[in-house]
Amino acid sequence: MKLTAFWRWWAAGTTSHLGSAVGGVALPLTALTVLDASAFEMGLIAAAGYLAYLLISLPAGVIVQRVPLRGMQVALDLIRALAIASVPLAWWIGALTVAQLVAVALVVGFANVLFDVANQTFLPEIVPAAQLQARNSLNSGTHAATQLGGPSLGGLAVQLLGAVPTLLVDTVSYLVSAVLLRTLPARRVQRPTERPPMATMIREGWHYVLRHPIIGPAMWDATATNFVCGAMLALFPYYLVRELHAPPVMVGLLLAADGLGALIGAALTTRFTDRVGTARGLIVAAFVGVAGALIIPLGTGTAAYVAFAAGNIVFSVSSVVLSVTTRTYRMLASPPELLSRVIATVKFVSWGAIPLGGLLAGALAGPLGARTTLLVFGALTVLSPVIYLSTPIRRLRDLPLDAAPRPAEVRV
Repeated sequence: MKLTAFWRWWAAGTTSHLGSAVGGVALPLTALTVLDASAFEMGLIAAAGYLAYLLISLPAGVIVQRVPLRGMQVALDLIRALAIASVPLAWWIGALTVAQLVAVALVVGFANVLFDVANQTFLPEIVPAAQLQARNSLNSGTHAATQLGGPSLGGLAVQLLGAVPTLLVDTVSYLVSAVLLRTLPARRVQRPTERPPMATMIREGWHYVLRHPIIGPAMWDATATNFVCGAMLALFPYYLVRELHAPPVMVGLLLAADGLGALIGAALTTRFTDRVGTARGLIVAAFVGVAGALIIPLGTGTAAYVAFAAGNIVFSVSSVVLSVTTRTYRMLASPPELLSRVIATVKFVSWGAIPLGGLLAGALAGPLGARTTLLVFGALTVLSPVIYLSTPIRRLRDLPLDAAPRPAEVRV
């Protein structure tokens, strides 16, 4: 039963991730080629997709703990499908604007926050603890495969059909995901009979994360990395189209390099951390990420394409090793009754940095150019290894599961 439920959960995520990867190419190309968006407008669109992590991540952990998981996930898939479908509809009637793309990104972003917290909370209910690392690696690998194939398919579809019609692929993927998720079992964990105030529950999760000697530093590392990722999300399409003059097919292929790196990272994470240790693995991966980020905006002509792809692969390998290792650790180390709030707290801080990075990058790319701005943000990735080296993690081989704060230390 557990295996069957996991594979249905996996199939739903794979379908929607593939659609989103296609849409991730089609939406910025819609802004650039249909609406002639500026660098700052591209920053706004990218930031809007992640602004919800700043606004509702913390209450999302409480909401997920209180409502039926399956019903909420199905509803959120339907909301995302309708939001994406509104773009081709507006285009067909001649009413599409950059403001609507920003609004759609906001709606999808809010739905993503709730959905992601619910999805990660649900996984430990259908997978034994001993299999969590492997299942997380498989899920990251599958997501990487969709990121590898999706942008390439998206670039080809945009070349053949146009940017706006290609967005319908994303709409259909959310509908398929909703159908699959509807077949999952209801949550096993009993919801509490008492309902403390939401603010109290949020503070419990917040204090647990901040006082945890492993989860806390890992969150700050992810925050520094995601700030740079926000700049990349905002500027990559703009850099490729406006400064490297890449056609849609080439844009899709180059963006797919991120998926190739993620696939390699997912395949190597467990073997790598088994050999060098989970704590040491985090530090090594953080240094590798610095090198990848600095390579991305180098070169001109064909060399620029090669540097972009190579740097993207290296940076993505690093990001996946960091993500899989810390995500698995959170699932194993957090008390079940706090897990959704721990996930929400981490997302609020770390993913909340993405829109800030996107907005700043969009503002800087106008006067400085996309290449220079990407180099500046690439240099900021040095904060990642510095954070880990400034904590007790630097003296460990593996991350200890007994490092959780005592109950008295998280009392609010």
